[in-house]
Amino acid sequence: MRKTHSFAIIGGDARFTKLSEALERDGHTLSAIDTAENVILPLPFDWDDQIMRVLKPSQRIFAGRVSALDAERARANGLHIRDYFAREELAVLNAVATVEGAVEIAMRETAVTIWRSESLVIGFGRLGKLLAHRLRALGARVVVSARSYSDKAWIAAYGYEAADSSDLNTGLAAFDLIFNTVPADVLGREQLAGINLNCLCIDLASKPGGIDINTAGELGIRAIWALSLPGRVAPVTSSEIIKDTIYHMLEEEMKI
Repeated sequence: MRKTHSFAIIGGDARFTKLSEALERDGHTLSAIDTAENVILPLPFDWDDQIMRVLKPSQRIFAGRVSALDAERARANGLHIRDYFAREELAVLNAVATVEGAVEIAMRETAVTIWRSESLVIGFGRLGKLLAHRLRALGARVVVSARSYSDKAWIAAYGYEAADSSDLNTGLAAFDLIFNTVPADVLGREQLAGINLNCLCIDLASKPGGIDINTAGELGIRAIWALSLPGRVAPVTSSEIIKDTIYHMLEEEMKI
């Protein structure tokens, strides 16, 4: 992208510090929020009246994981928020960093290898697909649970064992590692009671999550809710993913 722009970056974690550096390396200018052509807001986006009051309809505003309510509030104020987290290219590449972080947690927090482990992946979306692939590459026996018949067919086609996410009340005692990718209640008290105490549960789902962490603690089960892994384990790569996605959005918009 040859044309240079001015950007304001508001808040965020280590990814956004690295994003600022990357934009400057590409020749762009970092400006104040009231003068920048483009404003990049955090992931996830939380409405802040003080910031939103300063923004102008003429500015291009980018944010991550924008709720329908906040998008409507912005429109009511004459603003249009472009959600970079809704882009498929970011979601896929973000999942790569999440999977690497999940594998790192599993290696650090267990006394066994992933090789020859019994591993369950709950959900077969982008994250579930990548995670199952990485675990099997490391030598795990991988079971993947899903609800839809089409997902179960793909799970079987890839050579994993398929399970039903709506029926996880039996068989959980066999697993050394359980990874949840579904942001819905999948492992409550009834399911957790059937998990062996040597198993590590890692919840990779966004809020509200899918594992009852408090109940797991009561039952003596190790459960980790690993939120925002890309920003924690790979801020440089994650910042590049956000930057490239915003470039794509700018290129598409400027062609209109």
